[in-house]
Amino acid sequence: GSGADNDLYINQAVVFIEDAIQYRSINHRVDSKSIWLYRWYYSRTCQWILSLTITIILALAFIEKPSSLTVTSDVRYRPPAWNPPCGLTESIELLCFLVFIVDVSVKSYLIGWEEFWKNKWLMAYILTLIVSLTDWIVSLSLFCPEAVRIRRILRPFFLLQNSSMMKKTLKSINSTLPEMASVVLLLAVHLSLFTMFAMLLFARTKDGQQDKEWVRYFRNLPDSLTSLLVLLTTANNPDVMIPAYSKNRAYSIFFILFTVLGNLFLMNLLTAIIYNQFRGYLLKSVQSSLFRRRLGIRAAFEVLSSLKETPATAQQSCVSTGALRRVLQKVEMDYRCKQAIMRSLKMCSCDQLSAAQFQKLFEELDKDAIKQHPPSPEYQSNFMQKMQFAFGHPYFGYLGNVVALANIVSICVVLVMDADKQPSERDDFFLGAINCFFILYYLLEMLLKILAMGLKRYLSYPSNRFDGLLTVILLVLEIATFSVYGFPHPGWRPEFVGLLSLWDMVRLVNMLIVFRFLRIIPNMKFMALVVTTLLDLVKNLRAFAGILVVVFYAFAITGIMLFKDAVGPLGNTSILSILPCFCTLSCASTFDHKFLFLLFQTFFYIKKVVVLSFKEKCDFMALFQAEVICHLLYLLSVHLICRWANIYFVAWWLISSVIWVNLFIALLLENFIHKWDRRCHREPLSDIEYQRTVELMFRDVLEEPTEEELMEKLHQHPHLQLCR
Repeated sequence: GSGADNDLYINQAVVFIEDAIQYRSINHRVDSKSIWLYRWYYSRTCQWILSLTITIILALAFIEKPSSLTVTSDVRYRPPAWNPPCGLTESIELLCFLVFIVDVSVKSYLIGWEEFWKNKWLMAYILTLIVSLTDWIVSLSLFCPEAVRIRRILRPFFLLQNSSMMKKTLKSINSTLPEMASVVLLLAVHLSLFTMFAMLLFARTKDGQQDKEWVRYFRNLPDSLTSLLVLLTTANNPDVMIPAYSKNRAYSIFFILFTVLGNLFLMNLLTAIIYNQFRGYLLKSVQSSLFRRRLGIRAAFEVLSSLKETPATAQQSCVSTGALRRVLQKVEMDYRCKQAIMRSLKMCSCDQLSAAQFQKLFEELDKDAIKQHPPSPEYQSNFMQKMQFAFGHPYFGYLGNVVALANIVSICVVLVMDADKQPSERDDFFLGAINCFFILYYLLEMLLKILAMGLKRYLSYPSNRFDGLLTVILLVLEIATFSVYGFPHPGWRPEFVGLLSLWDMVRLVNMLIVFRFLRIIPNMKFMALVVTTLLDLVKNLRAFAGILVVVFYAFAITGIMLFKDAVGPLGNTSILSILPCFCTLSCASTFDHKFLFLLFQTFFYIKKVVVLSFKEKCDFMALFQAEVICHLLYLLSVHLICRWANIYFVAWWLISSVIWVNLFIALLLENFIHKWDRRCHREPLSDIEYQRTVELMFRDVLEEPTEEELMEKLHQHPHLQLCR
């Protein structure tokens, strides 16, 4: 009947609008049962269960053999780690696989058979599940003794395929690779030519005492190539040139030319190419997201125009405002956007909406999120008004910053004076007294600001929430200190009581005071601009963080499989006997032998090794660790692994340093430039905060899709039959 058809059209419009809000594709089944299943699948509960399942299966690496559940990280001293019995983690894996099977089945059904064969991600999803289940069956049939588990390397794929933004980012990276390959090839040519020059320049001579450069770094082609590749990361600089430089100063020209051409020109040229190309591809990705949003809104308009209540005499398609209100009541969307659209509907004088009017209503989704601060309280008393003016003035905040700076300076003075004193000689009276004074001032400042601004307005500012929270914590710690150790007095050095000593309590208070000094950031506009840029990256670029987790996880699992048993607890005596052999390494002067016992033992420790490569952009330690590991494996007679160990670390360096860090720099620059331009073209408003997403970063340069493009795409919908 017409009533059932109208309900179907309403539900279809609801789903299409929700697709537009989330930038989802509308190419899915739109019958009544499929719509119910579709909304159930994308409900918060189902998506939360799916996210929890992905988190659990990724976290299994911390408890699987070799387990990371130990306090100390040194295999020489830690007790045997608890390893789960065979079948425990496998049972958890099976439950996760069942959730993924349901997930891929629902997705495949909703998009239809024809769309399924076009979707490479779904086919890869099914293939990953098949390989993982096969590997799981093999593990159980062998009672879990195998060290190589293919399914562990494939786990990050479940995280990757669940995020549309991560898939778009990966597609953009893949499209950028041809341009990056040209510079990487030029870098390889540069490396190869200088390797040949080095082997000719530092060839073996008759005088063995003068061949230190040849012995340590340029004995053969692999050693020469590795030495210069490490030099490209500056990890072995200047160690690699010291023997030659000691022999003749002129040899430094070779290393200077190599570093200048490689680091200053080629590496920075690569950064520029990645920034230019990736920004273009990311812009295309965001343009496609805008098209999806416009297409979803237009699809909702088309199905609503098919309602029986639409006037038959209308020359063009239109939608009644009543039907749109019914749709908005069912749509799950941001409360601010929904209220703004409802207000626009009330202000509209017509009962029917054209396609342009309908689309214009939903442009509210594209606008910056604006946070309006509550008004200050209105006092009737003249005295209270003066108090409000004085303590609500920015100068009162500046005074608080000066006091906080004085607090930091006083703490520094006391720490410098007591640096060389024994704990028994230290007098905590002065430090305790000044802390008590400043904390009382912070409490008074907070109360006066609340009096002037009102509690709601005070809490609406993130800087005030940060300041107030730390003030309350400091007050609680100070009260706890006085209740346990009494009030400060000369010679205040009581015995240890309770959980923390007096010195520990004072140190904790001082650390929070130093942390509280970050309150000055909002008052320094350029610093605030830099900090908000970083915070926006943290909030909005989750896709890049997800890809980083995928890369870390895959390399960590691979490292465990390759090198897990290569280093064992040899004891101090054995390791000291091995260390002289490391004196030939380029970085032996700074090498800490304790590091040997942290290598690739568990998932937690391999992540430490991998994280080291993010220490500095131009000081990537990964290749240094590769050289150390390779030599150690050689000393331990693991010759087959040693020959190929460098490939693993060079691959990590290329992905993390050459590609990933440059991509991060590109987006950091893009975000900062956008914020700088907005700062220059708009005066800052004290009561308004603008929040920006990745899509809105490029909003000013995006092109609106035309009517013909939208209708052509709608008529190609595999499951939606339009009336016109």
